[in-house]
Amino acid sequence: MSLCLRLALLCLCLSVSSAQASQQDKLDSLRKRIASLQHELEKTSESRTEAADALRESERAISDSNRKLAELAQQQREAEQTLKQLQQQGHHLDQDIQGQQTLLGNLLYRQYLGGQQEYLKLLLDNRDPNQAAREMQYYEYIARSRADLLKTLRANLDQLHEVTDQTKQKSAEIASLQAEERSQKKTLEKGKRARQQMLGKIALQLKQQRREIGRLQRDETRLAQLVDKLSRMLAQPKGRNLFSNDKLPDDHFDGSPFEQLKGRLVLPVKGLVSNRFGSPRPDSTVLWKGLFLRAAADQPVKAVAAGRVVFADWLRGFGNLLILDHGKGYMSLYGNNETLYKQVGDVLRGGDTIAAVGNSGGNEESGLYFELRHEGQPMDPMKWVAH
Repeated sequence: MSLCLRLALLCLCLSVSSAQASQQDKLDSLRKRIASLQHELEKTSESRTEAADALRESERAISDSNRKLAELAQQQREAEQTLKQLQQQGHHLDQDIQGQQTLLGNLLYRQYLGGQQEYLKLLLDNRDPNQAAREMQYYEYIARSRADLLKTLRANLDQLHEVTDQTKQKSAEIASLQAEERSQKKTLEKGKRARQQMLGKIALQLKQQRREIGRLQRDETRLAQLVDKLSRMLAQPKGRNLFSNDKLPDDHFDGSPFEQLKGRLVLPVKGLVSNRFGSPRPDSTVLWKGLFLRAAADQPVKAVAAGRVVFADWLRGFGNLLILDHGKGYMSLYGNNETLYKQVGDVLRGGDTIAAVGNSGGNEESGLYFELRHEGQPMDPMKWVAH
């Protein structure tokens, strides 16, 4: 290679390296901005939740007030009905008293006109003294009966007036409470409207923040793709960028502790590895925590080592997922399967067929998603595979 060509290539590399550094700085700054906005979004969401809780309490208070108003209205209707009955009773008692007063007045008038003559006549007339005594006793009974009746009727009338006054007082008290409850209801409804306006404002703020985050995330994706492209331009060629697996696991290492299998495993399905562990997923800032092996549908998926099935079910984003426990915190995960052949609790040997390749979980292309984890932390499967 000539000196001029080498210098040109060197200048190109330096230029690309400088562009990569500049773009990487922008990418870091953009990610910090997104993180800051997401933090603000969380705070706004918490405020919305708190406002919703306050709104719920306000609506509960209004409901309680309405119920109390209804109870007071019922009490008022009952009090008014009782008052009406008492008034009718008082009217009847007044009529009875007037009749009794008329009879008593006639009796007193007759006694006034006769004075003591009735008694003198009874004494001076040539009547039987016993008969005269009985008649005099009769007059005394009548007078006493009239007096007692008048006393009783007047007492009843006084009691009626007292009950009537109490009922009127109760009605006035209920009316006052109703006025107070109506005032309270207006206050609560005013607070409810204010909180609803606050919720609307927070909802608008959330919408604007999400729109801004979405825009920045799209910018970040484009910038990340550019940085990745620049990184690939600077990388030394290695013959091929992807790993093609043409072998399948077997039970050769059964009985060996899993930690001793590093660098000796075989990937669970024949296919082409289409990503690198730790690199960003397409159109996303989420990083790959495993490998995706492109493979035709219905191909058998093999267990990479002996273990026990601890999960075999559908999971959002991973479709039909099967997880094997290999002991001492080591696990292997097999996702996006078309079919799961094993169930939780099954004990497997290395190389056993556990599933069939598919594209479940909303995956666009057929293949297997494969992870290795130790104590919950993802590990690069390529560091465990025999090359």
